[in-house]
Amino acid sequence: MFDPPFQWPFWLKSLRPPSICHICEAWPSSAICETCVAQFAQPIPRCPTCALPLIKSTCSVCYDEPPPLDQCIAAVTYGYPWAECIAQFKFNGDVGLGRQLAYLMRHTPWSEPALEAADSVIAIPLSASRLRERGFNQSHELAKYLAPKKTDIHVLRRLEHRSHQVGASRAERLAQTQNAFWIEPRQISYLQGKKLVLVDDVMTTGATLFEAARVLRKAGAVHITGLVFARAELTQP
Repeated sequence: MFDPPFQWPFWLKSLRPPSICHICEAWPSSAICETCVAQFAQPIPRCPTCALPLIKSTCSVCYDEPPPLDQCIAAVTYGYPWAECIAQFKFNGDVGLGRQLAYLMRHTPWSEPALEAADSVIAIPLSASRLRERGFNQSHELAKYLAPKKTDIHVLRRLEHRSHQVGASRAERLAQTQNAFWIEPRQISYLQGKKLVLVDDVMTTGATLFEAARVLRKAGAVHITGLVFARAELTQP
């Protein structure tokens, strides 16, 4: 078994040298060392349209309710050690760590072909108030690392967040994201016939990603791939 590494005090995390691995504390190292990538980021069989780990040959979740995505790709399963890495990047603005997470996303199977084929890469947007609160959009940062020349921040907009989704049930997440997105009117014509990659950091129930995909589909996008760093592991019936 892998013993969890020493946890740095919260107030020291922003001070530690960037050459230390965030998971095992190896030094000198990149933000996530090769050993930890090999141990914790190995590809696993996933549903091609919702990215849940496949227990059977077909995904019963997507069979019962096909998602509005043509393809969905996840680099890792949400949990140890990735939950803490995401929190460090998302809430402490660790830019170097974000670059490393995006690197793992880009080198996940089928990710590079999707990015190469896309006309635009669109990050799940934050509302204006949430953006002011956090200071940056973590999904946009990942998108910029993934495909800087294709990342578009002008197409998809978000209404004010109704509440934080952390800890919310699937029903609550569905309610919170319903009609949460809209298309900048001047950009609607641009979306006609376009292939898109929709980027987010974590996919829990899929409510946010699916609602954004539905809006983009209605605006004329012909192919939408969801690309996330971590996918929550829900139990399929």
